[in-house]
Amino acid sequence: MPGQLGKTNQTLVTEFVLQGFSEHPQLRLPLLGCFFFLYTMALVGNTLIITIITFSSGLHSPMYFFLFNLATMDIICTSSVLPKVLVGLAWEDNTISFQGCIAQIFFLIWSLSSELLLLTVMAYDRYVAICRPLHYGTLMNLQLCLVLAVAVWVICALNSSINTGLMARLFFCGPNVIPHFFCEIPPLLLLSCSFTHVNSIMTVLADAFYGGINFLLTLTSYGCIIASILRIRSAEGKRRAFSTCSSHLIVVSIYYSAVFCAYISPASSYSPERSKLAGVLYTTMSPTLNPLIYTLRNKEFKAALGKLLPFFRH
Repeated sequence: MPGQLGKTNQTLVTEFVLQGFSEHPQLRLPLLGCFFFLYTMALVGNTLIITIITFSSGLHSPMYFFLFNLATMDIICTSSVLPKVLVGLAWEDNTISFQGCIAQIFFLIWSLSSELLLLTVMAYDRYVAICRPLHYGTLMNLQLCLVLAVAVWVICALNSSINTGLMARLFFCGPNVIPHFFCEIPPLLLLSCSFTHVNSIMTVLADAFYGGINFLLTLTSYGCIIASILRIRSAEGKRRAFSTCSSHLIVVSIYYSAVFCAYISPASSYSPERSKLAGVLYTTMSPTLNPLIYTLRNKEFKAALGKLLPFFRH
């Protein structure tokens, strides 16, 4: 009987309540308008990047190929979170099923980890372009670019499957209120009445790889890039070299700041306010800003945009 009772209690929670921004009811409509605008901008901007790169033969190079993948990841990331946020703000329906929560976690982890790994690949691409320009065409050939892109998607899908599968095995006895505006592993581990030691270990390992090792590899690439730029004698040469990697450096800085704030800490020290702020940065602001950062200062992209869409020429 005790075992049956425990099992019954453990299956009580079949849906969760996302706290969202309910602690600030007066901001519901302004937040709805703000998130709708940012989501629309993110979709339009990243879809435009994918379209322009696809149909412009002059942009079929490694840098734009990786940017194509980054834009795809941004769409997956923001679309896994913001539609539910908009529904919650518009109709005040902040419930999400257990299956929906697990699906949201899968796509969010997949896109976030893929972006971190791809940013490292893009940093290596910039390193080869600036530090070994004469060998760029050989080192960053089409076959290698395809292998790197497929590896990023597959490795991160495997990582997401493992962590999501471990979350799906947990039992939740109540309470069922998630202090966030989307499903995230740290607050769910705190709500679970199951043994979560394995989940915590896998989360730490994933954080160490994606947030630690990739960050160090990116820093190493940019250390070599900066050292190479400083050896250039002409001011114009330095400016041109730095302009080829400055956009990527801005994106890396914004993205890692948000991810470190949200994930590089024990689940026991989880802070809802800090995590919500970081969540807005990497699920909303980053996918919205990335197209602007990469295109506004890029003459090749603006030229390709003007050819396909004449009304953008001015």
